[in-house]
Amino acid sequence: MKSIVQAVEITASRPSLSDNTADLDRLKRSVRQATGHALATCPLPDMAGIAGSFRSAGFQGAAVVRETGRGMEIIRFFPRMPQQLPGMALDLGTTHLEACLVDLWSGQEIARVSREHSQGESGADILTRIHYAERNAGLVQLQRATVSDINAMAADLAGRAGMDPGNIMALGVAGNTAMTHFLLGLSPYHMCREPYIPVANTIDIFPARDLGLKISPGAPIWVAPNVGSYFGGDLLAGIVACDLDLEDQPCMLVDVGTNAEVVLGGRDWLLACAGAAGPALEGGVARMGMRAGPGAIDKLTIDPDSKSLDYSTIGGEPALGICGAGLIDLAAQMYLAGMLDTRGRFRPESMQDRFVADEHNPSFVVVQSEQGGHGQPVMVRQSDINALIRSKAAMYAVLSTLVQQVGLSFKDLGRINVAGAFGRHINPQNAVVLGMLPDLSLDVYRPVSNTSLKGAVLAITDSGCRQRIVDTARRITYMEMNVNQEFMHRFSGARFIPHTDGSLFPSVSRL
Repeated sequence: MKSIVQAVEITASRPSLSDNTADLDRLKRSVRQATGHALATCPLPDMAGIAGSFRSAGFQGAAVVRETGRGMEIIRFFPRMPQQLPGMALDLGTTHLEACLVDLWSGQEIARVSREHSQGESGADILTRIHYAERNAGLVQLQRATVSDINAMAADLAGRAGMDPGNIMALGVAGNTAMTHFLLGLSPYHMCREPYIPVANTIDIFPARDLGLKISPGAPIWVAPNVGSYFGGDLLAGIVACDLDLEDQPCMLVDVGTNAEVVLGGRDWLLACAGAAGPALEGGVARMGMRAGPGAIDKLTIDPDSKSLDYSTIGGEPALGICGAGLIDLAAQMYLAGMLDTRGRFRPESMQDRFVADEHNPSFVVVQSEQGGHGQPVMVRQSDINALIRSKAAMYAVLSTLVQQVGLSFKDLGRINVAGAFGRHINPQNAVVLGMLPDLSLDVYRPVSNTSLKGAVLAITDSGCRQRIVDTARRITYMEMNVNQEFMHRFSGARFIPHTDGSLFPSVSRL
């Protein structure tokens, strides 16, 4: 395992009349001797500071260096070998950012933070932000918002670790193509116009000072490559994080965020696609929907006989709303309790006093107002269930189209990795009941949490993983679902609970 930066011990002879080598040349010579590389360099903005630190330390200590392919670049100098070499990894999401501080030597996590993406003030979705970037100084404002968020998170992480953010020695970033462009100040104009070409897919490593990041100024910034406008580095990082690229048997990665992204394959081939199933499954469509955070209902059961409802919230807080995983639980449990028909329509006669009549949009009361965290009931409308049915149909249609595109069936899959907060909270059995995930043995499903962040960690701590991400970008095939007629046909069939073809879901009772 070789991290993106290394610390090498330096013991150099002191200057003398018989050895009048300049300070920085003396350090470079010592770095060459310590690393075995023929070339050692130091960026101009860092020369004075590094040379001063080297002399102040008595020409002994630790040089932090980065291998560039041509030689070693000196980034910092410390008077003694540090106990840890801190690096930061970032999942650059559209609506949500998550970052962690890790020891680059061991890969051990030191601290973790998350926050809403400040870019949301300029548009809730990617397309809105792309258009915003085209107006006046919109792109500059989007970039500043992200840089400000990263600096705030770096300061938060450093504070939790009891250190200065200036001692963070590297940053790894994994995000979708648009978010990467906004971060780097690259125009997304052509990404949403035929033939949909980004400015760059592969980003060369650059120093933190180039973006105004308030970590060590010369810290290398590694940004995950993209495959194209609709397939970003977050998914490539996720593929490596769950070892999908090493599997001998075909497996699958399902990552539900703002969009639903799916990758199928293994060691020999990889096929990917993205769809719009995400927002409803994030809880972002329902009126009482919310992200998976404190107070969100994430687990729910209904007794089919007594119709009594039990639920839990994230953090054990009073219920404020319901996240995507909770919404899936609710719909599946309502179906099994006879409260929903196969079209996902309410059956008022089975809902007792939880039904709220409305000619245009009736509701189901999940939590009464006296138990709600804001003094209001948590309710789910018929339109919310309808949106969920469309989303789950899109998800199942994507999965089934992908496997059949390569002549496989779901039973041929060794594992289905379910990523993100969605994967962390989802009950696969209820997702099967709803007809969102295929009817397979539950041990096939593996929650893998935030694979984008995990991939970013691997990229800065392990050169082998960095290369795997690059190799994956070169060999993956992207499949466009919007023009796929088989997808549209399967989507129509999946807009029922669990499906129009009951034989696809033999474990689910038909009502």
